[in-house]
Amino acid sequence: MGEKEQKIEEKLTFFIKNANSDAKMINFVAEENQNFNHMKKEIIYILSSFALLLGSCGTAKDVTYMQEADQLPAEVLNATAKVVDPVIMPGDILQINVGSLNTEAVKPFNKKEYLSSSPNITNTESENSIYYYLVDNNGYIDFPMLGQLHIGGMTQSAVQNHIASLIYPRYLTEKPNVEVRFRNFHVYVLGEVRSPGMLKAANGRMNVLEAIAQAGDLNIQGRRDNVMVIHTNADGSRSVNRVNLLDKNLLVSPHFNLQQNDIIYVAPNASRARSSWSVPPGLSLGMSAVGTLISIATFVITLTKL
Repeated sequence: MGEKEQKIEEKLTFFIKNANSDAKMINFVAEENQNFNHMKKEIIYILSSFALLLGSCGTAKDVTYMQEADQLPAEVLNATAKVVDPVIMPGDILQINVGSLNTEAVKPFNKKEYLSSSPNITNTESENSIYYYLVDNNGYIDFPMLGQLHIGGMTQSAVQNHIASLIYPRYLTEKPNVEVRFRNFHVYVLGEVRSPGMLKAANGRMNVLEAIAQAGDLNIQGRRDNVMVIHTNADGSRSVNRVNLLDKNLLVSPHFNLQQNDIIYVAPNASRARSSWSVPPGLSLGMSAVGTLISIATFVITLTKL
C-alpha cells in the first residue's frame, strides 16, 4: 500500500470514529432528556396527589351546620319565633289590594280595577307591572284616591294598617282588608355555592338557610364559619355582617332573616385559596431563566463525560 492510500485510510478511520462519538453523544443526551421528563412527570403527579389529599382533609366539625342546636334553651328559641316584617325601601315593587264585602265600594282604591276599565289598556298590559306600585327614591307611591303616600322605611304590616286607616272611615263605612305583597323580593348568593345567582321569594320572606338551600348548598371548598351578609338599609346605606353556619346560635342571630336585596357571599376556605394561587409573571420569568441555565449546565456536563 502506498503512502497516499495509507493517508486516505487514516482519514476515513478518523471520520468514522468521530461519527460514532457524535452518535453516542446524541443518543446520550436524548436518553438523559427522556429520563428528566419522566422524573418531572412523577414529581408533578406526587405533588398533585398530595395537594388533593390536603384539600380533602376535614372533619365533621368543619362542615356540619348549627352544631348542638338541640341544646339551645326553649325560651331562647321562642323569643325568636316572631317573623320579622320586611321593610319597604326605594325601588321596591308592591302589589296592593284593597278588599271588602262591598266590592263596588273598594274598586276606586284598586289600581287593577280602574285601569282594566280603561279603553287604552290592552290585554297584554293588563298582565304586566302597570298594576303594581314602584316605591320612588324618596319612599313615595302614588295611590288612587289617596294621592302620594310616604311608605319608605315602614314595615309591610304597618303599610297595610296605614292605608286601611286612610280609607276608613273617610270613604267607607267598614274597615277594608288591605294586602301588601312584594313583587321583587330577591337576594343574591355569590361565592362557593353550587348555583350562585339571584333568588326570589314569592312570600316576601327568606332566611339565610333558605337562601343557601336554593343556591344548591355550599361547595366543600366554601368557608362555613364566616359567611358575609351585606344588607341595604332603607336610607340606601349598607352594613356588612357575618354569620357562622356551624354555630347553633345562627338560629337566634339578628342576621338570620334576610331583607330584600341582601347579598350573601361565601368565601373560599384555605384549601381552595391555595389551589387557585398562580405564579406571578416576574417570578415565572425568573424560574424560566433558571430552568434554561440548568439545561445549559446539564448539556455542558454531558459533553465533558464523553
